[in-house]
Formats: sequence, C-alpha cells, structure tokens
Amino acid sequence: MSVQIVVGAIALVVVAWLAACAEAGLARVSSFRAEEAAKSGRRGSAKLAQIAADPTRYLNVALLVRVACEMAAAALVTYACLQEFTATWQALLVAIGVMVLVSYVAVGVSPRTIGRQHPLNTATAAAYVLLPLARVMGPIPSLLILIGNALTPGKGFRRGPFASEAELRALVDLAEKESLIEDEERRMVHSVFELGDTLVREVMVPRTDLVVIERYKTIRQALTLALRSGFSRIPVTGESEDDIVGIVYLKDLVRKTHINREAEGDLVSTAMRPAVFVPDTKNAGDLLREMQKERNHVAVVIDEYGGTAGIVTIEDILEEIVGEITDEYDRELPPVEDLGDDCFRVTARLDITDLGELYGLEEYDDEDVETVGGLLAKALGRVPIAGASAMVDLPDGRRLRLTAEAAAGRRNKIVTVLVEPVPVPVAEEDEPG
Repeated sequence: MSVQIVVGAIALVVVAWLAACAEAGLARVSSFRAEEAAKSGRRGSAKLAQIAADPTRYLNVALLVRVACEMAAAALVTYACLQEFTATWQALLVAIGVMVLVSYVAVGVSPRTIGRQHPLNTATAAAYVLLPLARVMGPIPSLLILIGNALTPGKGFRRGPFASEAELRALVDLAEKESLIEDEERRMVHSVFELGDTLVREVMVPRTDLVVIERYKTIRQALTLALRSGFSRIPVTGESEDDIVGIVYLKDLVRKTHINREAEGDLVSTAMRPAVFVPDTKNAGDLLREMQKERNHVAVVIDEYGGTAGIVTIEDILEEIVGEITDEYDRELPPVEDLGDDCFRVTARLDITDLGELYGLEEYDDEDVETVGGLLAKALGRVPIAGASAMVDLPDGRRLRLTAEAAAGRRNKIVTVLVEPVPVPVAEEDEPG
C-alpha cells in the first residue's frame, strides 16, 4: 500500500512539474511572439495563439493544477510516513522535509528554469493540454481567483494576479540582458515609471534662468528679444520679475505685426496670453496629462510662498522620458579654445578658477558664482542672451570683456563665451607715487 502511495505521490509531483513549466513558459510568451511563430509556420502555432489571446485564463488553469498536485502529493507522502513511523512527530518531520525538498527543486527551480529558457516550445506543448483542460474545468479557476481576490485588500475583483512595479522593472531589465530590447528602450520604460514619482520643481526651468520681458515694453522689443534669445515663448512680468502676468508667443507677435505693421509700437501686454499657474509640488505625470488635454505647452511654477519658482514646458516633462532633446546644431565643444592674443572661447560652464589660470592667476574666486556663464550673468544683472557683453575686473587690475555667443539646445542656453582682454584706460590706472 505504501509503495502505491509513493508512486502516486511521484506521479503528482511530475504533473506539478509540468504545470510549473507551463506557467513559466506562458509568462514569457506574448501575443507578438505567438504571431511571429504563426508567420514562421511553427507547428502548434494556432493553439499557441489561442493561449496568447487570453493568457490569464490558462495561467490560472496551470496554477490550479500545480497547487492541487503539490497539496495532494504532500498529503500522500504524509500518509505514507505515518504508516512507516510509530511516532507521529517523526512521520510529520520526515514528510515536511521530503516535500520541502521536492517542492523547491522539482517544482520551484527546475521547471521554471526550463520554461524561461525555452518559452515557445514549453508554451506550445502546454497548449495541447491546457486548452481542453480549461474547457473541462469551465469557470472553476476564475471562481477561485475571485474568492482569493475577495479576501485580498484592494480595489474590486481582478482576472488574476497582477505583477508589481518592481517585477515589471525586473522583467524589462531581463529583456534588455537577453537583447530583446535596446538599452535606451529599457531606460525609457524605467523613466515612465519614475515620472509618476517626479515633482514639477525637479524638471522646471528655474526663475534665475528665465528670459522675461516687462509688460510695458513694445511688441517690436519683444520680437527682437525672441529673435536674439531663440525662445518662442517668453514670460511677461509686471511689477517685478517675480510677478508673471502672462506669456507672449512669437507666432502671436509675428501674426499681429504681419496684419498691421503699426502694431509694432503696441504694448506687449496686448499680445500676451494668460499664464497657467501650477504648484511646484504637483506631479509631473499629472501635469503632462493636463497639458495634453488643455493643449497648453507652458505653465508657471509657484513655490509654497506664492512666488515664481520657474516655468515648465511640455518638452521639459518629455525629456524625463526620452532624455535630453538636442538639435542638429549641438556639438561637443572643448572647454577652452585658444584664439591667440590672449583671447579664448570657453564653455559657459567653465569654472572661473580655470579662467583665472588662463591669465596666470593662481587663485581667482567669486563668492556669488562658480562658472564663466554665472560671472557674465552677474556682470549683466540678468540672464545673458546671444550677443550680450559685459566687463569684469581681475584681481590684478586687468579687465576682460565677456561676450555671450550663439545659444544652443532646446532651452537656448548660452554654450560658449568669448573672453578678450581689454586695455584699462590710463585715467583709471593708479598714478605712480
């Protein structure tokens, strides 16, 4: 009797092994893979397509078979041990030890490894069994899933167990390792998940980097600023730079002056559009959906004190998914280019200490700024645009002219600055004592 029970338990473990193998294979086969198999004329592709069309149903069937066979095998092994051992505790310990080992190796590790390594073959073979078995079982697997979900905290009933975000991320990483997707595609998928945890203040253009125009300026001045800065949308300020009263669009300015040339003298406030304000703690993903719905491309970001923190555009949010958006004019530049006669073309991000070394200064520092671009902005008192120029004095009395060159990138940031020495007028030099 004990031998027959053991043989029955082994048979149940084999069936559980096959069911676990089918689970792993079905989880790795998508409808796309099933279509590719059908196009290649693979045997059993029609049945595989049926499985791929409703994977949850057949995964539930395989899950039910595996659990039922494991539990039945455990019961048979326990019964056989109770017959062999006089002490009940000994029989239970042996049964538990045997079934833990069998379940871990024979049902947990081995079949899942095979199913993941050969998903198409495994899923195709499983289709021949699962399709008729699902018809025989009818609604039983779905009813059991409903009962399980009813006992699980969450919203409503589901068709089956859903993967968590961590599991989905792991699957994407695995797909990239197996060369099913490119590394850039993997990063993009991860960025989509991260966007849900990103706040607007993390992607906005800060107020210190904004190019703005006062509401009392004319449309002609606004056109000139837009053409020089390269921005097609410029915030309009009221009493101060912290008071943004609207957004002026380049196309509105061009349309207005095209219809009436005399409109160039009108105030820019007559052509601006109302600004949309959002808190800096708003979720970037939610804002993206709102911008799409309202057909709005720019919003003013307000901090907790009601002041202007910056602006955010729909492109800023998209960059969080696809990465930095550049154009055909962007190129990798050397940090310093010697033009001769102590003239240099440097990147705006060059440290001012390095700038000082170009002119033989061991230490050149500024308490307020760290880069050449920041030094130019401090000297100008505003955000530099292409062509802006200012004088700065070196600690040894020499004077430099910093000139912002053409902007680049989607945000039209100044990339390079032309540095030229300027002779100090004699009147400003100290007279010999």
